[in-house]
Amino acid sequence: MSKNILEIYFSPSGRSKKVSKIFSNELVGEIKEIDLFEKGEPKEQELTKEDLLVVTLPVFSGRIPNLCVEKLKKFKGNNTKAVAIVAYGNREYDDALLELTDLLGKQGFEILAAAAFITRHSIFSEVANNRPDEDDIEKIKKFARECNEKIDKNEINKLDIKGNRPYKEVKPSPLMPTGDESCIDCGTCVEICPVEAISIENPRETDRERCINCTACIYNCSTNSRGYHIEQFKDIYNKFKTDNAKRKEPEIFL
Repeated sequence: MSKNILEIYFSPSGRSKKVSKIFSNELVGEIKEIDLFEKGEPKEQELTKEDLLVVTLPVFSGRIPNLCVEKLKKFKGNNTKAVAIVAYGNREYDDALLELTDLLGKQGFEILAAAAFITRHSIFSEVANNRPDEDDIEKIKKFARECNEKIDKNEINKLDIKGNRPYKEVKPSPLMPTGDESCIDCGTCVEICPVEAISIENPRETDRERCINCTACIYNCSTNSRGYHIEQFKDIYNKFKTDNAKRKEPEIFL
């Protein structure tokens, strides 16, 4: 088994971290965590062949967050085994998992396994609102145990990861969180925004060019001021909920 496990995640609303912890807690080895949500650049690290890297990222519009792409380039592997995981809100993960495994491969990692798991949608919270549920959790744990076995056997297979190249183009979203009249200017959203899209001078507003719709400001607002305060949001919400009502199941690549 790998003695040293580097667990990396980006989890603005806590869902990706939950998946990551369920998975990593089933692994055998000493775990070090890195949260890419923290501001600033991570220190450059070079992993050895004996280490294991686990990366769990959310899916934003069918891709992994560009912010994470740049930060992950700080980590170098030496034929180091890696597990790639994406978490998405029951619509589709499109090219995100392929993009993540491609990136890790370019950084010198060997992809041991990969998976896409479902979590509650961060914007449309009634979609997959109870996930990961008990069935999902057992599948995540089983996936981890299977990874343990592959590590024991020193087994690396070529994986046929779902997705397309070139990757799906990310189009500007009509949605952007802002504050309403219940904002008390506490500055929590300013401090927590990973891309500095909210200014302390006017925390009710959001810089559309910077915002990545991660929803951290919404989930951390003490007065529920932050949200999608546009007239058409209810219609967009209801359509998305209807279009994505059918339950998706995890997809695992071993």
